[in-house]
Amino acid sequence: MDFQDVVRRRRMVRSYDPDRPVPPDVIERIVRNGLRAPSAGFSQGWGFLVLDNPADIARFRTAVRPEERPENWFAANVAAPLLIVPHSNKDAYLDRYAQPDKGFTDRSDAWWPAPYWDIDTGMASLLMLLTAVDAELGACFFGIPVDRIEAFREAFGVPPQFTPIGAISIGYSDEPPRDLRSRRRPTEEVVHRGRWSQPVGYA
Repeated sequence: MDFQDVVRRRRMVRSYDPDRPVPPDVIERIVRNGLRAPSAGFSQGWGFLVLDNPADIARFRTAVRPEERPENWFAANVAAPLLIVPHSNKDAYLDRYAQPDKGFTDRSDAWWPAPYWDIDTGMASLLMLLTAVDAELGACFFGIPVDRIEAFREAFGVPPQFTPIGAISIGYSDEPPRDLRSRRRPTEEVVHRGRWSQPVGYA
């Protein structure tokens, strides 16, 4: 698929055909493409949990479902054949930047302008979303309730230094087409050139 078509067709899909599993070779391509994401200092401070059988997916939903009004939480209802849970590892970045070529030997995070461990893991997640579209699949990135993270860690044996930044559901879309153009913010409202008060000047 042409790259511009991949970008144009990318949207969050929340309903999947429950009878069509994602082929193993496609799962591998999705994961491997995610690992091509950039990372500060080539720290690669991430980890990905792949859940591709019904028992593990059911265990995930049980672990992360909030106790109050669980029916209103997206992941309590989604029936995807594949889930990938991206995790960031802050320690990997602090360790990398304590090395001689970087020099932050105190391992402080005070100088970091943003949490690049989360940002880079998010970039990897986006590459996975785009790869799913290229494979003619639907996908959705969704959050995990903060008060269920420890339950999730316990259910899947996730080490404490790894923090899930969300989860990605993937499968063959069972949704009708949606036109979101009327809800998209105009380019001149969000893109600026030279000064913030100056619109970028293209549609």
